[in-house]
Amino acid sequence: MTPTSIDYAQLATTIKTWGRDLGFQEVGISDTELTLEENYVQQWLGFGYHGDMDYMVRHGTARTRPGELVPGTMRVISARLNYQPPAARDSWMTMEDPDAAFISRYALGRDYHKVLRAKLQILATNIEERIGKFQYRVFTDSAPVMEVALARKAGLGWRGKHTLLLTREAGSWFFLGELYTNLPLPIDAAVTEHCGTCTKCIDICPTKAIIAPYQLDARRCISYLTIEHKGAIPLELRPLMGNRIYGCDDCQLICPWNKFAGATGESDFAVRNGLDDVTLVELFLWSAEDFNQRLEGSPIRRIGHERWLRNIAVAMGNALAGAKGKITATPMIAALEARKDHPSALVREHVAWALSLAPADCKN
Repeated sequence: MTPTSIDYAQLATTIKTWGRDLGFQEVGISDTELTLEENYVQQWLGFGYHGDMDYMVRHGTARTRPGELVPGTMRVISARLNYQPPAARDSWMTMEDPDAAFISRYALGRDYHKVLRAKLQILATNIEERIGKFQYRVFTDSAPVMEVALARKAGLGWRGKHTLLLTREAGSWFFLGELYTNLPLPIDAAVTEHCGTCTKCIDICPTKAIIAPYQLDARRCISYLTIEHKGAIPLELRPLMGNRIYGCDDCQLICPWNKFAGATGESDFAVRNGLDDVTLVELFLWSAEDFNQRLEGSPIRRIGHERWLRNIAVAMGNALAGAKGKITATPMIAALEARKDHPSALVREHVAWALSLAPADCKN
């Protein structure tokens, strides 16, 4: 089939049908114009809100100019896939339990990168079988891509004040993936915004990382601190993290639009290793081998065992600070004592901090 003989409007409709057949809840198409977003990104970087994420600077304008990242790109096909795991323990209940470990809901199952990438590759193959060879590249949070901005332009939702994409049908409990292509497909219209005067996401942020509507200082964000940040967690932020050891969902949990979000139908996103209902002590006692084996295929594995222990030590310190006596504190203290001479200086520092918060009647 030659480019001139392709009915691109019909192809766009077919692509969306294929996407839904693959399990995506919605598929949309946008152009590559991101001038306004580029100005915002440059300002954001100028303020240093990206913290240790130096790669955001190194990529330059490739993030906001898709044609620089993949020459010839004319359109971006964006897709969203719900991930809220069914039958997971209630998030608020877990966060209110000082012995429990809270892990962001998106990370309870299989690594989403692999799941979305596989589906998008099938979508690209379907297109290729229909029209012949064409230029494309698949992305799933794996390169300098403005996925929220592109999904907004593609009509998949609007940017919420917490900076995540929101829809009236599914809130924000979904992943995004993209297909950069040179196909001149018709583009979809953006949807209107529906946050109104609501500021619940800003008000609830434990560390006040959402400094204003649509503005996030990643350096204060618990997701950044527990996942992206490689060094010591700032002392002033540790008490604010509670028992959140990997990510933070507070701004999503409080969002009124998420009451419409349904559980995912993807078996890959179901809870693995009981991570929705597990104690801090149990996870802290995992060896490096345990960590790597049990989290095989999990997005959590990429932070490594060292940062895993760092994060849990902070959570245990917060639990000890609120402990009422030996019954609740003793198991945590014993676990921390077992790691106080850990080879990693990073782990030792956070363990020492946690032990310093133990109740007086529990200290040696």
